[in-house]
Amino acid sequence: MDSGNGPTLSTVDRSAAARRGGNVWLLLGMALAIVGAAAAFMLLGRAQAQPYILGLLAVLAMVGLFALFAYAAGILRLTDRQIDDPVTRAVVDNAFDGTLVTDAHGHVVYANAAYLALTGATGAHDVRPVERVFIGDPDVSEVVFRLLKAAREGRRLQEEVRLAPAPGAEARWLRLRVRPLGGSKQDSRLAVWTIADISRDRERQENVFQELRHAIDYLDHAPAGFFSAAADGSLVYLNATLASWLDHDLAQVGSGGLKLSDIVSGDGSALLTTLTPLPGEVRTEVFDVELKMRTGKTIPARLYHKVAFGADGTPGASRTLVLNRARDAGIDPQRAAEVRFMRFFNNTPMAIATVDKAGGIVRANARFARLAQELGADERSILATVADRRELGAAIARAAEGQGDIAPVEANFAGKAERSGQFFVIAVEEEHDAEAAIVYLLETTEKRSLENQFAQSQKMQAVGQLAGGIAHDFNNVLSAIMMATDFLLGAHKPTDPSFHDIMQIKQNANRAASLVRQLLAFSRRQTLRPQVLDLGDTLNDLTMLLRRLIGEKVKLDVVHARDLWPVKVDVSQFEQVIVNLAVNARDAMPEGGRLTVRTANVTAEESAGLAAKGMPRGDYVLVEVTDSGTGIPPDIIDNIFEPFFSTKEVGKGTGLGLSTVYGIVKQTGGFIYVDSETGKGTAFRIFLPRHVADKDDAPETPAVNGRAAAARPADLTGRGTILLVEDEEGLRSLNARGLRSRGYTVLEAGNGLEAMDVIEARNGAVDLVVSDVVMPEMDGPTLLKAMRGRNPDLRIIFVSGYAEEAFEKSLPDHGQFAFLPKPFTLSQLVAAVKETMSAK
Repeated sequence: MDSGNGPTLSTVDRSAAARRGGNVWLLLGMALAIVGAAAAFMLLGRAQAQPYILGLLAVLAMVGLFALFAYAAGILRLTDRQIDDPVTRAVVDNAFDGTLVTDAHGHVVYANAAYLALTGATGAHDVRPVERVFIGDPDVSEVVFRLLKAAREGRRLQEEVRLAPAPGAEARWLRLRVRPLGGSKQDSRLAVWTIADISRDRERQENVFQELRHAIDYLDHAPAGFFSAAADGSLVYLNATLASWLDHDLAQVGSGGLKLSDIVSGDGSALLTTLTPLPGEVRTEVFDVELKMRTGKTIPARLYHKVAFGADGTPGASRTLVLNRARDAGIDPQRAAEVRFMRFFNNTPMAIATVDKAGGIVRANARFARLAQELGADERSILATVADRRELGAAIARAAEGQGDIAPVEANFAGKAERSGQFFVIAVEEEHDAEAAIVYLLETTEKRSLENQFAQSQKMQAVGQLAGGIAHDFNNVLSAIMMATDFLLGAHKPTDPSFHDIMQIKQNANRAASLVRQLLAFSRRQTLRPQVLDLGDTLNDLTMLLRRLIGEKVKLDVVHARDLWPVKVDVSQFEQVIVNLAVNARDAMPEGGRLTVRTANVTAEESAGLAAKGMPRGDYVLVEVTDSGTGIPPDIIDNIFEPFFSTKEVGKGTGLGLSTVYGIVKQTGGFIYVDSETGKGTAFRIFLPRHVADKDDAPETPAVNGRAAAARPADLTGRGTILLVEDEEGLRSLNARGLRSRGYTVLEAGNGLEAMDVIEARNGAVDLVVSDVVMPEMDGPTLLKAMRGRNPDLRIIFVSGYAEEAFEKSLPDHGQFAFLPKPFTLSQLVAAVKETMSAK
């Protein structure tokens, strides 16, 4: 080893020996020499000894000064005696792994015998640092570079390298490590290198790897399928045979790409993931299921499913053997029949299980396993699936005694009050120790929901018909009252003492008419004037009114969606809906709160994903009214849309607010749903159909079919012959009197047949017909058809307490008529007559 590589091994040893040679005896000898010299100087006398004393002090001073310079330059060091511990030195010297210590410049400070042997050094003069040992080997150079960089940075690093074999020799594997000598600043300048020969370890690893490859190869190409599934149903392993059967890519396995439900058809995967846990034990079950190919086809298979459970009952990954039974089915007729039965048993939509006398499950099909998994019930007992066990337990007990004709048991599922099922229990005919009964389970959740919806719909329809009928008859009474008050007001001056009483009658009649309109709204028989509008603009116009209605304690937020789709609604009725909901929200927040009105577009995809019952897929505009009030109790939330149902104090509500909202929304073609949580608030969500303009749609014109409002003429007098058809004699006479007072000639008829007689008697010389809709013998639509057959240009006004849509379907296509809803005042009647007769 040349001098450029730093001190040799012998030099390192000698310097260490010199440090170890310094001891207390040397120190004592130097002290005795100085004391002896001082005694000799005293014997010589002060005068003679003074030059010698000065000389000795000068020598000692020079030695001390040179020692300080040597210490500062690093030539002289104060050595820790623990470094030279002979035990530590012996351990390092005789270690199996080669150890090398280098300084910051890469010079060798120390090397043990194992390092010399591993690097091929013949002696201390031949010791080389690591980078020079492996110089020229390109496979190792990169590794050594990373180690040198770590040594310079004071980091730890480990690498493994393969040395190319010499001719006739085997390749070697070395593990190289580098670390700082210590944590102090001086020790951190020294790097400790360790070299270990790991060739034999690598050889053993290679052998194990080869054996594992052979085992996997044997398993992959075995004549049976095999897979391993985790507890969550994800596939951990799938052999090549099973992958070939199912036409799946092995690259998807283990990466979360495949699950049991991807390879097991129907509910069969639930059989494998719902085994009853046995802590600390191993369960092996046999299942006959259908495997699912990637193309969608199925293969009958028998699974030997083995699962080990931990001490806490946690299942480990399964070990599942798969036998393809499709091949057996063509060979053995008995096996073919068994395959067909298991296919029927596991694929039926009805859950089936055999149980013992106590309700313990002996066997179950895939549908039952899936249902138990969804309910989170204990699969060991069928009684655990129901909330009330008494009826089902009694049915199983009767079946265990051999009784027949056991009535089906209706029960709610345990923990799932909104889900229910019907259990059919049948006794097992054969004597069997374990199986006492067969239980067929059919979930009836959807059926019950539909029955409840239908019953509610029938109830609401019946109440609506009753309300509509009452409203129609009441409208006739109100029309007579309002017409009579108009005559009385016309005959009395404001200074008349009875004028005030007449006004009270009229105001109360108007209030009664308002209540009737709410009844008609609930029964969906009121007259609507729909028009295409932007709900955002309508809500903006309504904001000021809403703020006055809800008061200062309640904060109003109106949130509009961008590019809101148009809808076709009656603007006044829609405003009534929002006002009613806002008033209810205000009453639910007596201490104040927040009222939010939000709009949004709901696409067909979004509507299909909503849990809204009865609402078909389509584009809708959502209007959501949310409050932070007291909420609606769950026990009454199903009754809030019923007429006259109210939770308010007597005199503070009619019970028609929400029923009116319900009727208007339904008549418009929309849907309304409510979500509420007691103490947190309520949200009403209204879905109105998106209006899409039709090219064939004609613009709406005033007074045609009564669908658009027109400015009423100031002069309500006129001329012409009017045929008034009304079955209520008192109302007919009042209407006739009012029209005559405005200059018209009025002919009267009590029903449609009388009206036709009048027309024939006058040879059709009638300018206008004002007719009721619902009349005995001949109703209004039939009268219209008969009259138009004689005179196609005859003008007609229908008056009714029902909505015009209620009878419009009975009219011929494009039948032109005007409509005036009851109750009406005299001025409204003569205005409609003037407007219709003036139309061209």
